[in-house]
Amino acid sequence: MIILGIDPGTASTGYGIIKKAKPFKCLGYNVIRTAPGIEAGERLRIINNELSKVIKKYQPDILVIEKLYFFKNLKTAIPVSQAKGSILLTAAKKKLPVCEYTPLQVKLTITGNGRADKKEVQKSIQKMLRLKEIPKPDDAADALAIAATYLLKEI
Repeated sequence: MIILGIDPGTASTGYGIIKKAKPFKCLGYNVIRTAPGIEAGERLRIINNELSKVIKKYQPDILVIEKLYFFKNLKTAIPVSQAKGSILLTAAKKKLPVCEYTPLQVKLTITGNGRADKKEVQKSIQKMLRLKEIPKPDDAADALAIAATYLLKEI
């Protein structure tokens, strides 16, 4: 089973791919970036196109995405929600099932502490996936954590 984890964002959408094996195997991770000066619709098209390429390359069995549940800043919430909509549409077009987890669920599953900071989550992911270094950038590391949460909780 191959899991595609997604940390949605308009400027930077992180993705991480993990294969169910003993131990779990990281197949890849990166970010899809869009330039700030581009109009919203074009940014969403870029996310859709680039994510389609990732799906074609890795042939995941499921897409796991961060559940948006609380935002302090409405200016951030709307673009992230738009990016998530583009991602969900891409998954639907590819007939890819979707599962969602909140950041709290991810932190608790990966570190055992729902209040863990980014560094703790990144170190846990590095160890779990036996990576030589902490995955960078942060959005890609978060996406790997989201994918790993699915493997630990659902399987």
